[in-house]
Amino acid sequence: MARPDMTSTAAASYRFTLVPGIDSGGLGFRRGKPFETPVSKGRSIVVPRIVLPGKTYPQGATWTGTGTNFALYSEVATEVQLCLFASPEDTQPELVVLPEKTAHVWHAFLPDVKPGQLYGYRVLGPYQPERGLRCNAAKLLVDPYAIAISGTVDWRAPLLPYDVGGDEDERIDATDDAWGMPKSVVVDGTFDWGDDARPDVPLANSIIYEVHVKGFTMRNPDVPEDVRGTYAGIASDASIAHFKKLGVTAIELLPVHDFLDEDRLVEKGRRNYWGYSTTNFFSPAARYACTDDGGQVAEFKSMVKTLHAAGLEVILDVVYNHTSEGNHMGPMLSFKGIDNPTYYRLVEDDPRHYMDYTGTGNTLNARHPQTLKLIVDSLRYWAQEMHVDGFRFDLAATLARGKTAVSQLSGFFDVIYQDPVISRLKLIAEPWDVGDGGYQVGNFPVLWAEWNGKYRDTVRKFWRAPRASSRISRTA
Repeated sequence: MARPDMTSTAAASYRFTLVPGIDSGGLGFRRGKPFETPVSKGRSIVVPRIVLPGKTYPQGATWTGTGTNFALYSEVATEVQLCLFASPEDTQPELVVLPEKTAHVWHAFLPDVKPGQLYGYRVLGPYQPERGLRCNAAKLLVDPYAIAISGTVDWRAPLLPYDVGGDEDERIDATDDAWGMPKSVVVDGTFDWGDDARPDVPLANSIIYEVHVKGFTMRNPDVPEDVRGTYAGIASDASIAHFKKLGVTAIELLPVHDFLDEDRLVEKGRRNYWGYSTTNFFSPAARYACTDDGGQVAEFKSMVKTLHAAGLEVILDVVYNHTSEGNHMGPMLSFKGIDNPTYYRLVEDDPRHYMDYTGTGNTLNARHPQTLKLIVDSLRYWAQEMHVDGFRFDLAATLARGKTAVSQLSGFFDVIYQDPVISRLKLIAEPWDVGDGGYQVGNFPVLWAEWNGKYRDTVRKFWRAPRASSRISRTA
């Protein structure tokens, strides 16, 4: 992928000064004058850094070979602060205010920032839940476009943006939660794909095998012990031999986007096994990799390359219908604190609450251009940069909803149809959601395949019927 020039002739150099204290406006630096922040822990720190205007595109953190461009979309922010962490344990991150805002994208180019850099955002703006606005500068936020994430959520941290002692979510909580939050990672995506090519098996000839990365590799004793539970384990000789013996043509991986272990599970000493609770749509889940320092990206690519060499396609089970942030009482991890009304569908006459077509507490707002862009950018990233061959869309009917009803005229279908990359891949819908009119088996447009729920139900009825079971027992 071509790397854009982030250093324009309009570039300027700024010097930021950090002094101890707390300011009612939030946390961070301001250009040209000292700004008070509790991060200094009672010490005065002067941090010289060159900050250039950068570009609005691509969003996320983009390493160019000479520095990193940072770009974050938020219509509601009054200021966006980039937090640079020296290590996962760092409690005094360097703070840089993104100096430019263009078409709702806050951006900057930092020449000194290299791959491996851990970072996060703090977004200043209104906290008015009754209006659907939930900015809270005390909460560190994962970059929606981060292509790698390091660490996991620590539920002992104050991840809720509101005071739990107040009336629901009315009163903001001003306690810093950075120590308990995963960090985004700047990654150099360079990878030697060699002569990698898609197997491009016609859909009519496809035999798709659904696989859980950890479950499959942990349960196969022939997979080397040191790579069990990982992408490397899926690409091992033992795994490929098993796939080829089965005669399948494609491996459909259960969710591998970075996802959350919910607090109710952690309290019981358990983890989210299935992964249908996405936190980020670009980063491969580090729990399935041998490292979480950004190396998970290269490990995933290596897996795809190896499977392709064996003639096997890679399809991802993707969950673009909701996120792991739950309802209005859920944690603040990313989208909720960056621009809640943009990224989520809110109840029209009661924007404190979320529309819930998914049964999870929230619904991603695919009707908004930025959210639709994020979904399409994510799909294109996995297709072009990670070389996957297709997608199975969880609760796909949710993405096609207009104001209320599912519609073949939705913007989601339009952008998929005209996209020269995504439209050529295997697109498989789970054609329903939990809302009214959500059951849409047989109604998805051209280019789409569907999970045939009617066929599945018919087969189940046959196998469950008393006469069928008795007839089978007599002939056995």
